[in-house]
Amino acid sequence: MNKRGYLLQSRCYLKKGVERMNQIVGFIGTGVMGKSMVRRLLAHGYDVRIYTRTKEKAEDLLTEGATWVDSIASLANQVDVVITMVGYPKDVEEVYLGEGGIVQNAKAGTYLIDMTTSKPSLAKQIYEIAASHSLHALDAPVSGGDIGAREGTLAIMVGGDETAFHTIQPIFQALGKNIVFQGEAGSGQYTKMCNQIAIASNMMGVCEALAYAKKVGLQPENVLKSIESGAAGSWSLSNLVPRMIKEDYSPGFYIKHFIKDMSIALESAKEMGLQTPGLELAKSLYDELANQGEENSGTQALIKWYLST
Repeated sequence: MNKRGYLLQSRCYLKKGVERMNQIVGFIGTGVMGKSMVRRLLAHGYDVRIYTRTKEKAEDLLTEGATWVDSIASLANQVDVVITMVGYPKDVEEVYLGEGGIVQNAKAGTYLIDMTTSKPSLAKQIYEIAASHSLHALDAPVSGGDIGAREGTLAIMVGGDETAFHTIQPIFQALGKNIVFQGEAGSGQYTKMCNQIAIASNMMGVCEALAYAKKVGLQPENVLKSIESGAAGSWSLSNLVPRMIKEDYSPGFYIKHFIKDMSIALESAKEMGLQTPGLELAKSLYDELANQGEENSGTQALIKWYLST
């Protein structure tokens, strides 16, 4: 959709009574999820500034109404809210706390929202350092994949100060539907780990069910119709099995990023003395796939492991 189309869509949202804040929003991390999230913000009438290492990679978003900024420092100084959706905890740390990063350059009173799935301990560290600079930091990881990002139906799990959470609600409402304040800094990330732990074992069950159906000669599409609305139903079953059946392994969520998430969850569980055998097994299977060159495939590519055995 071009810039004119997004302006028309924005007017439509506003006519329907969708609230928005008169804030300039900076966005860092325009990958599979980030691009759709930027488009949601544009559609809701926000002035969105984006940073990418190369301007060419942002041309489609610029055509649709976003403004490109040539450095993190410059972006942080221009906006009222900074949203980050980057790859790994090391990226989060660099973007926020590194030289020329957000915390050093943001104006006092700026809201910092990290929507990356990252380490709870890092979320707490960023919160404390941000507070010392009169900045409001929230950890707000999401679930829902590329579909949720595109349709604005993400589940958003938020940690930090509750007052800041309520102030930023209109932005969250542009991006998701299930928006829950979980508690103090780090709570959003801890909640996302619960989400990823549940998905890890569920993905194994989903793939095993599909592999079983194929093995006995059933029609997978018909099996899905029967089981997705019953006790076996899950988001992964309804949204990822159709991709598996079509042999569509394009990423809504990269295997390499899921491995990162599972590693964080395992590390955190170990610190608490909690055993997570299902999570350990799931990670080992995904590690095998990554070693076979599937790290940039979507998580639904796990079915390949079952069908190859």
